[in-house]
Amino acid sequence: MNTMTSPLSFSNLLHSWPSFCKKIQSFMNELDISTYPFECDHVAIRINQLTDALQLKNNVHEFGDIISENIINGRPILIIKLHHSLHLGALTIDYLELPFPSEKRYPEQGWEHIELIFPSNAIDCQTLSDELLLAIPKLAPIIANQTSIKVKMSSPRGDKERLPNPTIAFKKHNICIKIHPHHIKTIIASEHK
Repeated sequence: MNTMTSPLSFSNLLHSWPSFCKKIQSFMNELDISTYPFECDHVAIRINQLTDALQLKNNVHEFGDIISENIINGRPILIIKLHHSLHLGALTIDYLELPFPSEKRYPEQGWEHIELIFPSNAIDCQTLSDELLLAIPKLAPIIANQTSIKVKMSSPRGDKERLPNPTIAFKKHNICIKIHPHHIKTIIASEHK
């Protein structure tokens, strides 16, 4: 995550993008997943101030289009299709997750995590974990919590979503990489079924 001064704008998010990329790429190397052919469906930011979230939402036309606005874990989360893709090494990122603030306060505002797609029909975290370990066995000690990397398994779901998307989150030093089976576009499409 990168420090942002208020008011938070997409312009100063872009300014901090290279630093965030270096941290994510370093973390991917530490996880030993950088050579796996993941697709990155979106990047997320963290915001503490409602005024910053509203400013980004009100100015979204400058950098993208809102394609979903949903309540997840009791707060609004927007998914924005970016006008111009972001690049993180060989990964192309077309979507931004803009969560409105919750009661939790983050030490820093700004970029927080990326979400990678591991194609699977898993409907729960254990199945996803088992399949991920078959593909990338070096993750075993990390998933078994034998390292300093924090692992969280969850199945976040928006009020309208119909497709389970179990998620494994790897976190260290305010940087997070999440892995799940379905692209954000597929999840959003499930809202309309």
